[in-house]
Amino acid sequence: MLHAVALGDTPPPTVPAPAPTDPPTGSAATGSGSPEPAATASGTPVATEAVAAFQTALGAEHAAIYGYGVVGARLPDDQQRADARTALAAHQARRDAWQRLLGAAGATPSAAAAGYQLPFAVTDAAGAARLAAHVETRLAGVYADLVAAVATPRRATATDALRECALRARRWGAAPTAFPGIPEPDGTASPTAPGSASPTAAASATA
Repeated sequence: MLHAVALGDTPPPTVPAPAPTDPPTGSAATGSGSPEPAATASGTPVATEAVAAFQTALGAEHAAIYGYGVVGARLPDDQQRADARTALAAHQARRDAWQRLLGAAGATPSAAAAGYQLPFAVTDAAGAARLAAHVETRLAGVYADLVAAVATPRRATATDALRECALRARRWGAAPTAFPGIPEPDGTASPTAPGSASPTAAASATA
């Protein structure tokens, strides 16, 4: 699974999407066999097949929030740490938004994992910046999938999230890419922050 989801190779628990329900009495049958959308508190429906994509985005945000806790602990008290705090607040806001959306759609929002596995050891500021770039790059991929999975008007929100992650990834040192969130033609992800040691054995940590 994508590393952004678990900061390593351990996937989060899967929360099944709610089962389709029968349309209300008097509703016209579509005849397409597509599941009925789940209504949100705002009255804008969320297609049942899109719920899983929002759960994945929520799981990725849980992991990003954990990752920025590691990042902030290894950065000096300067502009980089301020940038990390700003990014953390943005990811917390996205997490809260996806939790509200899923709850209003009748789904149980996935909870944060008890622990996440880092993709490499983070022992200094350079490693912290590299981890931040890694998290944002992988999260951009999650949001690219979300853009493809949802319909308007929620696609615009997913696109905004993708753009923000791509910009933060570049700020942390990730290599530029023509299409953020989409793997390179050879199937590999864009390299992240340079100038740090090669990945070591993944270090496990608990929240």
